Amino acid sequence: MLSRVRKKTSGASGASGANTVNATPTGPVNTVKATPTARAAARSAPGGTAAAAAQERIEPLPGFKDTPAGERQNVFICKLRLCSNVMVFSSGDGPHPEEDRRDKEIKRLNLLEIMDYINTTKGVFNEETYEEITAMISANLFRGFAPNSSMTNAQYDPEEDEPVLEAAWPHLQYVYEFLLRFVVSNETDPKVVKKFITQDFLVKLLDLFDSDDPRERDYLKTILHRIYGKFMPYRAFIRKAINSIFYRFVYETERHNGIAELLEILGSIINGFALPLKDEHKHFLIKALLPMHKVRTVSMYHQQLSYCVTQFVEKDPNLAVPVLKHILQYWPRTFSAKEVLFLNEVEEILEMVPNGHMNPVWDEVVHGNLFRQIALCVGSPHFQVAERALFLWNNEYIVSLIAGGRSQVLPLVFEALYTNSRSHWNSTVHGLTCNVVKLFMEMDATLFDQCSNKCRDEQADLDAVEATKRKKWQDIETMAEKHPLYPQLKDKLKPTSTLAYAMRRQEEKGLGRFDDIDTVKISEMTMSFQSISLQPTTDALKRKSILPKNAH
Repeated sequence: MLSRVRKKTSGASGASGANTVNATPTGPVNTVKATPTARAAARSAPGGTAAAAAQERIEPLPGFKDTPAGERQNVFICKLRLCSNVMVFSSGDGPHPEEDRRDKEIKRLNLLEIMDYINTTKGVFNEETYEEITAMISANLFRGFAPNSSMTNAQYDPEEDEPVLEAAWPHLQYVYEFLLRFVVSNETDPKVVKKFITQDFLVKLLDLFDSDDPRERDYLKTILHRIYGKFMPYRAFIRKAINSIFYRFVYETERHNGIAELLEILGSIINGFALPLKDEHKHFLIKALLPMHKVRTVSMYHQQLSYCVTQFVEKDPNLAVPVLKHILQYWPRTFSAKEVLFLNEVEEILEMVPNGHMNPVWDEVVHGNLFRQIALCVGSPHFQVAERALFLWNNEYIVSLIAGGRSQVLPLVFEALYTNSRSHWNSTVHGLTCNVVKLFMEMDATLFDQCSNKCRDEQADLDAVEATKRKKWQDIETMAEKHPLYPQLKDKLKPTSTLAYAMRRQEEKGLGRFDDIDTVKISEMTMSFQSISLQPTTDALKRKSILPKNAH
């Protein structure tokens, strides 16, 4: 690197002192320039960073206040090159821990001084400094991440789990702040900076969204949003690059730390889409955003995802049909927390549907099994799912939609409402159900009576079917009582025993027909089966009612 910035530990101390005193550059800066390629090669070599740290040490540079105004630009470039040196932040101390700490502190102070300089000085960002600025940013920010060792379905809970923080954040924070100031500065000409902030630069910047540190992702979110707004030729490329991240996340890994931040950026981008929507934007909704509902960890980013989807529906209400179809396609069967999230999103989408039961969108919504799914949620034994589904009737706009199409909606949900009102275990759900029933009765008493009579007839048919089944079983039991062995077995088998199991076990052992089986062996085998199946061996298998009272 620069002779004015570094010194070799093997060199004489007197020469080092001279370099320290005469640190202000007097000649052309380009004559002592270290190219970004050379720096990257040094870092990528095996042990390159550690070896460089062992051989060379950073020397402090003079401050801007101690430098004549005409030389400050050269000092600024030298400080950028000094800050391009990547420090190793690890738990273990290196061979020279004191010197490593000294180098880190020198770099941190130089970063602070650079930040103060660009805040108080005009004309800092120009064609002479663009390459050095992007080289310093690339050297510090663009790095690989360690493989994620957590399970695929493991979710990060911000309230319970401690975030994984970046050890190099004392330096990275100032570099990110510098990049943000560089992007938003009026001195930064996008037409010229395009030579240095390239598509490759943007791809590497997007890769950093997978960082474990939430502070880093927050800076990246702000910076990428600013780049999208300022560098208009890159807008389509940024959207496609985010598309690729989503495709990889949904169809390959289902693991990425920055999905919520990327969706938050997209929410602002979608909000600015012009009408009518381009086919490219609709394709992005159908192929990239909606499939993200099927990922198990959707709760980590569902709020941002729901905002993006509702932005599309708000701009084009006809998109409500494909959106709701995809949500129903990915509707969970056994994941209650995810069902609650989906119900929240359905409510937001229904608020965007134009009023009027003759509207083709509304007809498609009703006939598209949406209210059949809502009826299943109303009748769910999980009280949070049932409660959230019933809360849909607390939305005045949705009630007005339902009132217009009540002849289609009420027959779909009546059975669930009837069952809840009679037998749901949760008192809150029971009360909400009664409110919804009262609402339908006031809305259309005649229709309610028709649905009630139809439900009563269907229940009578089901009772008749059940009675037929019981009659058949009674006939089978009557035939069994006529069997010659019945008197010998009826007193030995308990009512909870399964005679069919005992018979199958004997047949598997090759003992032939039931008439050839020893009744004593059948009784012993059945009693043994009862002792195994009815007596759990551990507390984990026991019901709460049979656990010891002092068990916790």
